[in-house]
Amino acid sequence: MKLETTFHPSTPHILIEGGVEFHLGTMKGDTILYDFPKMLRYLDAKGKLLFGKKFKIHEEDQEILYQLCSYFIKDEISCAKFNIDPTKGIMLSGPIGCGKTTLMKLLRHLVPHHRPYEIIPTRNIVFGFNNLGYSIIEQYGNSNFYCFDDLGVEPEGKHFGKDCNVMGEILLSRHELFLKNPVPERSRGVTHITTNLNAEEIEDRYGNRVRSRLREMVNVIGFDKTTKDKRK
Repeated sequence: MKLETTFHPSTPHILIEGGVEFHLGTMKGDTILYDFPKMLRYLDAKGKLLFGKKFKIHEEDQEILYQLCSYFIKDEISCAKFNIDPTKGIMLSGPIGCGKTTLMKLLRHLVPHHRPYEIIPTRNIVFGFNNLGYSIIEQYGNSNFYCFDDLGVEPEGKHFGKDCNVMGEILLSRHELFLKNPVPERSRGVTHITTNLNAEEIEDRYGNRVRSRLREMVNVIGFDKTTKDKRK
């Protein structure tokens, strides 16, 4: 089954999935006026294509989705309302099974005319470090667009007997590029993160230095801690 989203560069608000057109809004000059209910209908349809017919948009998640959609379409008014900086990345936090990874895999299809990001499980990055060493930190500490999935579940890295907090080092490297290259996105990259950890747990796991720099790199959007496990 072909899962690629198709669109015409002159009408990026019209997405085609399986021969069906989804109009996410209307064009006014060179500006797209997005319609949130229409975006939800598209995300529900795309989600079923990507994850199976059991996928659905849960009503209790719509507030989170509204914030995420506002970020991805760069709606300055809505972003300001939620204190979201569209030039930063997203750290999507919440309990296990609330749907963080699913949403980050899904929402990148909403704006196929924007530069895509690659979703990388943090465990895989550490396993790569254990085999290849510090070149892995250079590989992911660059200006590419990444979503680091499940930050905090990865083990400590170890290469030739030397321990390393691999993800902590990668985030610090990306922060340096973020500050050196003030032009949004193009030269400094964007860092997205999904995590089950809260701010205090991030500090315990990676230290205050990483926690403070994350504040400068990402917008924190969080599910309520009582959100149910959707995998059950």
